[in-house]
Amino acid sequence: MNISRYIQVISAEGQLLARAAEQAEPDAKVPTCPDWEVRELLRHTGMVHRWAAAFITERRTEFRLGGELPELDGTALLDWFREGHAALVDTLTTAPPDVTCWTFLPAPSPLAFWARRQANETTVHRVDAESARGGAPSPVAVEFAVDGIEELLLGLHAREKSQVRSDVPRVLRVRATDTADERVWTVRLSEGPPVTERGATAPADCEISGPAGRLYLALWNRLPFPQVTGDHSLAALWRERSAIVMR
Repeated sequence: MNISRYIQVISAEGQLLARAAEQAEPDAKVPTCPDWEVRELLRHTGMVHRWAAAFITERRTEFRLGGELPELDGTALLDWFREGHAALVDTLTTAPPDVTCWTFLPAPSPLAFWARRQANETTVHRVDAESARGGAPSPVAVEFAVDGIEELLLGLHAREKSQVRSDVPRVLRVRATDTADERVWTVRLSEGPPVTERGATAPADCEISGPAGRLYLALWNRLPFPQVTGDHSLAALWRERSAIVMR
């Protein structure tokens, strides 16, 4: 996927998030994030949008913490979220392609990194807002879901911070069943960070499979796994240990 496509996703997903949050009311519980109400979801995501945009606009080359969460609520909080979301979209759209700033995953460029990361951040939290509203979540496009699975497995969980580890070597297979080439990833688990390879590169102890959109959300612990075969304890291990620490 290219940068312009990521920006389109951020724009659309942020609007869906705000709409679902408005329908759900500020004090509605967020089933996919049990510690949050909708107001916490809006404050967090709005802060992250501003945090990400600031690295680009201010050319920040070192990590900085996000800003303080606002005390706003109700309509004022929704307006604040929408303003930050629109500013992020504008920042990514107008930034020079060769902009230099801090990132934390390999990418073709810092701009590509932030566009991809915020597309996934916004999509996952859109699903959170829709879970608070109730009803089925809006679908995730196959192309974007596959790319998001790659960011999660080959990027975020390749870092030392990943806690998806096993005392003895095990192999987890992830298979997207609705792609033209049936995308497959092999995740090697050990005492260190997971090592993910494209393709079926080793016999699997457990396979998680299903349509790419559902698989993407399941790997982010937003939906149950569509299908699990083999040793179910590895699927449970993912559920228990795969929470992401961004920095």
